[in-house]
Amino acid sequence: MTVDDSGSGTEAQGRAEPPPSSASRERGDDSRPADNGEDPLALRLEQLILGAERRYTPFQAARSASVTVETATRFWRAMGFADVGQAKALTEADVLALRRLAGLVEAGLLSEAMAVQVARSTGQTTARLAEWQIDSFLEGLTEPPELGMTRTEVTYPIIELLLPELEEFLVYVWRRQLAASAGRVLQAADDEEMVDRRLAVAFADLVGFTRLTRRMEEEELGELVEAFETTAADLVAARGGRLIKTLGDEVLYAADDAGTAAEIALRLIETMANDETMPELRVGMAFGTVTTRMGDVFGTTVNLASRLTSIAPRDAVLIDTAFAEELIRTGDAPASEAAAAEAAAAAEKEGEEPPTYRFGLQPMWQRPVRGLGVVEPWLLTRRDTP
Repeated sequence: MTVDDSGSGTEAQGRAEPPPSSASRERGDDSRPADNGEDPLALRLEQLILGAERRYTPFQAARSASVTVETATRFWRAMGFADVGQAKALTEADVLALRRLAGLVEAGLLSEAMAVQVARSTGQTTARLAEWQIDSFLEGLTEPPELGMTRTEVTYPIIELLLPELEEFLVYVWRRQLAASAGRVLQAADDEEMVDRRLAVAFADLVGFTRLTRRMEEEELGELVEAFETTAADLVAARGGRLIKTLGDEVLYAADDAGTAAEIALRLIETMANDETMPELRVGMAFGTVTTRMGDVFGTTVNLASRLTSIAPRDAVLIDTAFAEELIRTGDAPASEAAAAEAAAAAEKEGEEPPTYRFGLQPMWQRPVRGLGVVEPWLLTRRDTP
């Protein structure tokens, strides 16, 4: 949003208009390209979605929102929007958004740095959602029914009908997610744990994905990735984990406890193994202190989980020592099969029910892991029928 202090916009240079198509002639002048080279239908679609028409240059928008141009530019870029120079490209909604963010800072509810983070996290999240909705959702609904009709002409009435419903649904999901996240924060032991928390972190990776990209058509590969991401997202959510992000052939998720993360990992392996159309899967997990920021996770624990994934056998789950110790501590796994047998014998002698364990642990050979030194991974298995 590069601007100067004049607040004046540059006039569009004259361009030769392409002749209107036959379909355009039938529908009248509204379908002809505008003098500035932009499709009037595209402008109408933008106005429909934004709920307002272009009125302000960036300088005028900043002045109307009572913020400096520098502050407006910082917020604008944080939301993920490109610089528009001195063009009159902003609407009343843009002014209101700037005014709201600035008002939160002025009231002392947010620092300016935090307001920028709010803008960035919201922009990044909704940008991906918007791309998906246009590329995947609307793509299948906007095939022109008549020869000569543009996709924009078909998209406009569909978006006009869907927009209010999708908007309400988006707010509903956001509120639900906000409530769940707030609940997790309230369960934290102290303020420090709200930022640096002990979590189970896992990467699930498709085996041989690079080779698949050379053998499969793009559309087929896209369908495979979508099926994998959908399966992973559904399992993670259903079992109480949190999907952090998807990376095409890999997903990253986290859980508050090791048992939940372990159950998700094994169910992922089992589900993928039962689908002949899907490649094999491997999972690496670690348990420990994790730094959370803008919905993402960082730190040595995350790096270790990633490294364990790279050395995990096909259709198997590798965990670090801290993860194994946590499963043993919570009674989800025995320290060894010998310990399980001793516990069962002792319970039988006392006339009690023997302890039941969900998972089995098998120590693997120690090995060096790049950047993390020597680690002792454990193979995680299921002991009971799910």
